[in-house]
Amino acid sequence: MPVLVIAATRREARYVPAGMPLLVTGVGKTAAAVATCRALAAYGDPSAVEVVNIGTAGALRDGLTGLFHPGVVVNHDVNLALGLLGYPPQRIDLGCGAADVVLATGDTFVTDVAVRDRLAQDAHLVDMEGFAIAYAAASFGASVRLVKHVSDNADEGALEWPALVDTSARVLGAWVEEHLG
Repeated sequence: MPVLVIAATRREARYVPAGMPLLVTGVGKTAAAVATCRALAAYGDPSAVEVVNIGTAGALRDGLTGLFHPGVVVNHDVNLALGLLGYPPQRIDLGCGAADVVLATGDTFVTDVAVRDRLAQDAHLVDMEGFAIAYAAASFGASVRLVKHVSDNADEGALEWPALVDTSARVLGAWVEEHLG
């Protein structure tokens, strides 16, 4: 089964081994969804592709560090607005990873403790692309895995992300080498 590694930024994918199929989408849900769809449409049978989204994530709960394989991803932007109107939350059960680890995806770079605390009621980690990549992959029938490394605590310290991302990129690259290389 062909594997496609997807990351939002080149900095997060810096240590992905050379020769590994890699797609860098750009930041945010829209860029991630469009780039993922374009890439999968280029395969003869996209349903035979395994999509592996690697990237950084903010910890929404104290004490969360290291590498995670979320089993559930939610679109927290839509849940906030439409949940009040009676529409069900957008949630994808990935069928792999830790079913008890929830990743919340949204177009907000979380640096506010109040936002962090609200999101922590339903999720463990937050990013800006995971849901979009999982949704796009599912629409093509491709399998998807999310591999996230905690870079920050989704508070004001998240603004240090440019200085923190290299540590996460090394861990993610080593994981790709060990499990996909």
